[in-house]
Amino acid sequence: MNTDVPSRRSTLILAALTGLNLLDYLDRQLLAAVLTPLKNEMGLSDEQLGTLQSAFMLGYFITAPLFGYLGDRWPRRWLIAAGVLVWSLGTLFSGHANTLGLLIFFRVLVGLGEASFGTISPGLIADLFSPLKRNLAISIFYVAIPVGSALGFIAGSTIAAHYGWRSAFLWAGYPGVAVALFLLFLPEPERGAAETVPVTPVRGGWRVYTALLHLPNYNLVVAGYAAQTFAMGGFVLWAPTFLHRVHQMDFARAGQFFGGALVITGLLATLVGGWLSTRWQRRHAAGYAWVLALSAVAVVPLGFGAFLLPNAALALAAMVGAMFLLFIPTGPINTLLLETVPVPMRASGMAASIFAIHCFGDLWSPKIVGMISDRTGSLQQAVLILPFALIVAAAFWLWLAWRQSRTVRVESAAS
Repeated sequence: MNTDVPSRRSTLILAALTGLNLLDYLDRQLLAAVLTPLKNEMGLSDEQLGTLQSAFMLGYFITAPLFGYLGDRWPRRWLIAAGVLVWSLGTLFSGHANTLGLLIFFRVLVGLGEASFGTISPGLIADLFSPLKRNLAISIFYVAIPVGSALGFIAGSTIAAHYGWRSAFLWAGYPGVAVALFLLFLPEPERGAAETVPVTPVRGGWRVYTALLHLPNYNLVVAGYAAQTFAMGGFVLWAPTFLHRVHQMDFARAGQFFGGALVITGLLATLVGGWLSTRWQRRHAAGYAWVLALSAVAVVPLGFGAFLLPNAALALAAMVGAMFLLFIPTGPINTLLLETVPVPMRASGMAASIFAIHCFGDLWSPKIVGMISDRTGSLQQAVLILPFALIVAAAFWLWLAWRQSRTVRVESAAS
């Protein structure tokens, strides 16, 4: 087993995948940035707007298990390139859709393409970096979530304000089509290349997914992640519209503020969380889990404050604080997902996680918030379900931290 993975090659591949992840999240958040002009032109209700986001999630999480199965067996660069091409075409075609049905179909297509990339890339990165360096590499990869999302909000709202919402989708789609061809030349590490023990190729077909149900720590990570994703999905889609309706911010300014806050808090929090959790993990085997648990506990009061405080300045400050804490566990969440499953099952583990967090998370929250808003006539009341989901996430991750800490104490006593 070759464990000497060249550092220069590793860095180049990580940089390429991080850039693609940025483009991934830019495309993903364009819809939230153009909700108001899209609603006005097509005459859609809030529930229908939420359905568009749910359509993306449907394409994303339903196909994730397929790509997880293929990602543990097939050449990964081909699967990633195909995914980038499909999501980019879906984004382009979204700009040409003239009916709700077509727009839903193209959003499903975007989700399908992103499922291939999102499922396979983390496992490939794990094969490039040793366990001591892996969490920081994963954190760098996921820095693209806030940065790409922020660019989606800022660019999408700005382009929509000047040239219309369709232009935002068109400008975002073209780069991905070009990049997909470049990916065919991406070098691919051997599976398990960064491990110190030999790795047996995965066997068992689709039964690998039932085997994941017997990994308690993995399931606790996923359960908390699903609850957090429920809150994040509703928050990211509706926050700019919330600022526009409740605090009377201009539509473009609301998108720019949210995008700016997202990129600053997300970038800093993801890097701080990666650095902090790596240091904690070196001293305590449950360090990653405690970062998840404590950040989830701390974000709950700020989440309620962001939606309930009548003073706009205080509400915005609470929102920024909540965003910072939501991104703190980004790196350790995904590192735990990779390290709580056997090495040959990493793509399958990521796929099952993607399926679960979206099936039980943000597939529903944007639509539920929109439905409650339509029924009550108050978006402010509707978004209050989101902080309650964070309480559930905190409970699961506290359980995980307790389990891992207890294991450490038992092993220490036995030695």
